[in-house]
Amino acid sequence: MTGHPGRDIVVGIDPVRDWHLPLAWAADEAQRRRLPLRPVLAVPPRHDTHHVDDTPGRTALRRAGADRLEQACSWVRDRHPEVDVTGDLLGGSPAPVLGGVAEEARLIVLGCRHLNRTAEFFSAGSITVPVSAQARCPVVVVGDAEHISQQPPYVVAGIDGSASATAAVAFAFDEADLRGAGLRVVCVRQRPVFMPDDEEVALRAQRSMLSEATAGLSDKYPDVHVTHEVLTGHPVEELARAAEHALAVIVGRRGRGGYTGMRLGSVVHGLLHRAHCPVITVPTE
Repeated sequence: MTGHPGRDIVVGIDPVRDWHLPLAWAADEAQRRRLPLRPVLAVPPRHDTHHVDDTPGRTALRRAGADRLEQACSWVRDRHPEVDVTGDLLGGSPAPVLGGVAEEARLIVLGCRHLNRTAEFFSAGSITVPVSAQARCPVVVVGDAEHISQQPPYVVAGIDGSASATAAVAFAFDEADLRGAGLRVVCVRQRPVFMPDDEEVALRAQRSMLSEATAGLSDKYPDVHVTHEVLTGHPVEELARAAEHALAVIVGRRGRGGYTGMRLGSVVHGLLHRAHCPVITVPTE
């Protein structure tokens, strides 16, 4: 397939588990953004066969993968006939393959297997943490269906004053505008354990940070209703609670993580396991 550098939406297709939730999210997003959609399925290398010719096994795996990709593409065409969709069957382990194609994507969309943290790191099939940690484009992890019945609809952006949070807020405005949704921009303040702070001074600083984070964007997106919220508690728990009925929760990611995803921020990592809506991680780049 000829790629669309920086222009297509990539969605990872699991060779075994159900792909309908992430594929539906990706197809709807492609339709909203008027972008091509590229379902990608990675065929992992076989285990050591002790030098036995494994060509028939590899051929069968690729044939099964191609069939699954065609099913996914046909499903998208039925859902959104106007979306340009082309499947891509690639060889290699899923995480590095999807991390590689993200170099040329606008977004990459993944499903979530709801693994606990230990299983996430040690499962050979785990992709959400390593891809979220290393992709150059925003990564969407869809573990549960969107709360589209919530009225009025809204998305949540979590910020902390960092450059990655600035990128996340900009993406959140765009996403809210595309969906005709409101935007809740949230920062979470953790109370100091040993040294009490001045509550009013701390709140003023947090509100100022919120105002600075959205300055100029409200003018660019006049139809997006924005609220600023300062919450107190654990960032993961408070953001997950704020996004309980959201279309998505959007957060920034500092830097680029390694393949294992061990450098993925604790808030992002926690939301991948705690949030009940799609989690969108936006890199500073």
